[in-house]
Amino acid sequence: MAITTIDAREAHQLLDRGLARLIDIREPDEFARAHIPGAILRPASAATTEPVVLEDGVLPILMCASGMRTGLHQERLARQWPVDTLVLKGGLKAWEAAGQPVVRNARAPLELIRQVQIAAGVLILTGLLLAWLVAPAFVALTAFVGLGLTFAGLSGFCGMARLLALMPWNRRALG
Repeated sequence: MAITTIDAREAHQLLDRGLARLIDIREPDEFARAHIPGAILRPASAATTEPVVLEDGVLPILMCASGMRTGLHQERLARQWPVDTLVLKGGLKAWEAAGQPVVRNARAPLELIRQVQIAAGVLILTGLLLAWLVAPAFVALTAFVGLGLTFAGLSGFCGMARLLALMPWNRRALG
């Protein structure tokens, strides 16, 4: 089956006519913060992503935040349907830029990846500041965070993300 990229205007027309269904492949924390009305969440990262059953004649439109993840996973995900698959060019950002509706929840916590980036940045800066002002040994904190980020990138396991997911503000939103 073919995989075709379409823009937000084309996607909106297909959705309005009931000829397509949006499949959001982002993570649950991203979806909780902002999503397109009617989109079905099926994270690309899930090991066993349940296929979405579509009515006859309805095409799946895969989408993510910017189109990058969809581009990386489109062939694997498209195999779930025996029909042509569409990809929303530019993802949620392009959809919103085209003036299409987006459901936002400002009370949802920041996405875990952004929380990790903020925490890592603060820890690195703290380690450097303490090494400069207090004792050079505090550079070990910076090295520890750098090692953790490197391990997360190589292994796909991020201990900091796991810890942040246990925080009360994330358990309420994701649990």
